Amino acid sequence: MGAYILRRILLIIPTLLGIMIINFVLVQFVPGGPVEQVIANMQGQGDVFEGFAGSGNDAGQESASAGNEKYLGARGLPPELIEDLERQFGLDKPPFERFLNMMWNYMRFDFGESYFRKIEVTDLVLEKMPVSISLGLWSTLIAYLISIPLGIRKAVHDGAPFDTWTSGAIIVAYAIPSFLFAIMLLVLFAGGSYWQLFPLRGLTSDNFEDLTIAGKIVDYFWHITLPVLASTIAAFATLTLLTKNSFLDEIKKHYVMTARAKGLSEKRVLYGHVFRNAMLIVIAGFPAVFIGIFFGGSVLIETIFSLDGLGRLGFEAAVGRDYPVMFGTLFLFGLIGLLVNILSDLMYVLVDPRIDFEKREG
Repeated sequence: MGAYILRRILLIIPTLLGIMIINFVLVQFVPGGPVEQVIANMQGQGDVFEGFAGSGNDAGQESASAGNEKYLGARGLPPELIEDLERQFGLDKPPFERFLNMMWNYMRFDFGESYFRKIEVTDLVLEKMPVSISLGLWSTLIAYLISIPLGIRKAVHDGAPFDTWTSGAIIVAYAIPSFLFAIMLLVLFAGGSYWQLFPLRGLTSDNFEDLTIAGKIVDYFWHITLPVLASTIAAFATLTLLTKNSFLDEIKKHYVMTARAKGLSEKRVLYGHVFRNAMLIVIAGFPAVFIGIFFGGSVLIETIFSLDGLGRLGFEAAVGRDYPVMFGTLFLFGLIGLLVNILSDLMYVLVDPRIDFEKREG
């Protein structure tokens, strides 16, 4: 097992390098950049994208008259100012040199400083991480607590009315996008058009620091309820069907028929023999499910509920062309995702020691 883990760890290097190369190259061809962002702010446009959304002919005339200007909107500005901005952002160097310098710093976990916030990227990530962890962890736990019992019951009553109508509900839940479900929750329960039962935004109240410990706990769960429900819906549907199918596969095997022939009760057969084998894929996949919720749905959910987490940080960095935050978070997320894949394999071995990945590869 040690040799297998070592090989997987070594594979992280070329995989992560490939991810960074592809994204770095793509960014070079995307219009707009930190220099254009500063120019747009200086000219009172507020956002570089307003320059791209100009009205038809006016935009075309401006582009044509601008000639060979290197940056959009830079016409009329002193060349020394543009050169100074390029030096500040490190854009005065060739792309290949910039990429090598970036990766050398990232190998030492030096992610630099945000262009526009003047804060270390590491400090930004640590500041936003509790929000995303709260969202991902509670969503994953609730999904498992609901999906496993429901999936087992559906497997036991396969084809019965209970299985039929719950399958319909699960399919509908899976088909609803998480962001649409989040908006529906806001409209229904956050003062939209019906009931004001939950807060509209944020993870805590303004007077959170003045509350007692019990009050802080209640306030925290009061704020996190709707975002967690919105994040859970897709994972809940997938896990329920996965649990059901895993149990159905095990129930049809010969050792189950043998156990029943020995006179064991159905409950003893189900939870004493079937459960461990059927739960292998479900339990071992916990890290991957958590990371999927943590990274996958966090952007829209955090934006809709005004939660200041990692997903929103990455989105704002992409819009603002804050390259250190963009590439720093991409590197961290890629590294975490690859490490979680290894952790998932270790979970398989922990749940069922009979699994040997080295023999399977051989």
